[in-house]
Amino acid sequence: MSETKTLSQIITDEIKQHLSSEGTVQPPKPQHFRKAVFRGLGVLLPPLLTVVIFFWIGGTVADYVIKPFYYGTRSIIVYASADIVLEKELPQSQRQEVAFHKKGEYQRIPDATYVPTYVWNTVVKKSSPKFPVPRTGLEIYQRYVEIRYLNPAIFLPVSIIVFTLLLYLIGKFIAAEIGRFFWHRFEKIVKRVPLVSNVYGAVKQVSDLVFAESEIKYSRIVAIEWPRKGIWALAFVTGESFPGLEKLIGEPIYALIVPTSPMPFTGFTLTVKRSEAHDVNITVDQAIQFIVSCGVVAVSGDDTEPRQIP
Repeated sequence: MSETKTLSQIITDEIKQHLSSEGTVQPPKPQHFRKAVFRGLGVLLPPLLTVVIFFWIGGTVADYVIKPFYYGTRSIIVYASADIVLEKELPQSQRQEVAFHKKGEYQRIPDATYVPTYVWNTVVKKSSPKFPVPRTGLEIYQRYVEIRYLNPAIFLPVSIIVFTLLLYLIGKFIAAEIGRFFWHRFEKIVKRVPLVSNVYGAVKQVSDLVFAESEIKYSRIVAIEWPRKGIWALAFVTGESFPGLEKLIGEPIYALIVPTSPMPFTGFTLTVKRSEAHDVNITVDQAIQFIVSCGVVAVSGDDTEPRQIP
């Protein structure tokens, strides 16, 4: 004899079956979670990398420009102003904790040297557990110069101004005929040094590309079939004349740069027939966005703004 179900049991079973069929009680699929994670990473990564790059540039400038200038300036001031008296220069009767020398009152330092009392008092007043009082006369004066003359709030702006002025003077000197003469001589010497010449040559190529006064001008954007028929690539037109090749080919040609993704500042220099280059009604900025994004950001000549492929 089969068991009979009550009305409440039947309703409960129907509700469970309905919920199960609708999928409301099913856990989220793993691919949905993965897509959400990658979407969040795509949103967070650009600003994060931007901050990291700027911190890296700032750290590099601080380590190789500001710090050497800071310590060099400190050394010059200490050398010019340090008034350190050795204990052996004092009479035996004056070799005490506080001594009086020709210029006034001096404080004894643990390394058997004496510094002016006002220098000692300034350093002691600014000392802390993080910055304890130095143990030598030279270190006392270095700390005093840092406190008295090299306040970061003043030194950083001054160092930036001095560095900019130095770059300006170097640029003006190199622009002059005598400056170019000496610079070419220097480069000839560097290029004769093994290994150094290779590194210097590579760095100079990059710097010339970035800071050269004669920038490459892109007159228009075209599409060409490259590297073979059926495959299309965007290209920047850089020139519209090459008499020797035009005479050989028998028709006008374009000089092009085919940029590479995701760095459009590098690529391949090509010469093609004008009849094989097709105008694309987009701006240089839109073309660069398309190349940098590896095609994710698509543009159209009829669009005022680039659009992203869904």
